[in-house]
Amino acid sequence: MIRRRTLLAGLGAGLLAAPLGLARPARAQAPTVIRMGSLKLIHSIAPHFYAQFTPAGYTVEVVPFESPTECKNAVVTKSVDFGTFGIAAGTLGAAAGEPLVIIASTCNRGMAIIAKKDAGIAAIKDLKGKRVALWPGSTQEVFALERLRQEGMSVKDITPVRISFSEMHIALARGDIDAYVGAEPAPGVSLASGVGSLVEYPYGTEMGALNMVFGAHADTTAQRPEIVRTMLEIHRKATDYAQANREAMIAMAVAKLGQKREALELSAPNVGLKWKLGETEIAQAKVYADRMLALRQIKRLPDFATFIDTRFVDAMRDA
Repeated sequence: MIRRRTLLAGLGAGLLAAPLGLARPARAQAPTVIRMGSLKLIHSIAPHFYAQFTPAGYTVEVVPFESPTECKNAVVTKSVDFGTFGIAAGTLGAAAGEPLVIIASTCNRGMAIIAKKDAGIAAIKDLKGKRVALWPGSTQEVFALERLRQEGMSVKDITPVRISFSEMHIALARGDIDAYVGAEPAPGVSLASGVGSLVEYPYGTEMGALNMVFGAHADTTAQRPEIVRTMLEIHRKATDYAQANREAMIAMAVAKLGQKREALELSAPNVGLKWKLGETEIAQAKVYADRMLALRQIKRLPDFATFIDTRFVDAMRDA
């Protein structure tokens, strides 16, 4: 009679000797998740197209933010792997010694100075003595102050009102302010609704139309170059697609931002999605930093040798 203990021992030995092909199949490897910070603005719409161009083995999770500073801070604290935000937020962080690296562009233009319709404000000089909404520390603020300087004015000639981009149109409609320096799609909403009138697109400075950039933590570029290359390849394809297909850009913005199509149709021509980052953008960023220093928004200039890194976009461009 075969004892129970002997039988179990024999079965165990048989299992250990079984061919590897009969072993329990391994679990499928989970995809690598990349967390991407994005603003709730049409000129930060490219990340919402990433899913169409993400290779197998990766998943991109888009994390929305209300303000550029919030998104930049998320990159610095590694709450997200990458983020899109204004050059102002990036410059503020780099000047303060934060481990932030700009590795690509996101969007040029995308801003406008809008006044209440029939308020008699047709030019920058007409803003004198008016209540003007500005978001402190934003790219739009620096452009507005530079345009005031060019016209022989300063922030002392207006009454600045702190209002977030998403609230500017509402504040204008209520009559809380006379004008605002905003980010799309708010200007498009104000124009389409008849509430506002265009004062100007403030691109007539040495800073050109420089606006939003694509950033990463310094550790990410140094320790995870393969992830950076993969992410920027996705960003390049999505950006080129959205910029070349305005209808798709508008449809995505309607779905993700909840804005009306007629407003976005006015906003889209003022949005220049891009990924390339080169000598022109670096020169404009340096002028931008100089203006911020003169305005005492930063105490020192960023170290541009480490702040802007074009290695990855250079490689994509050459390929």
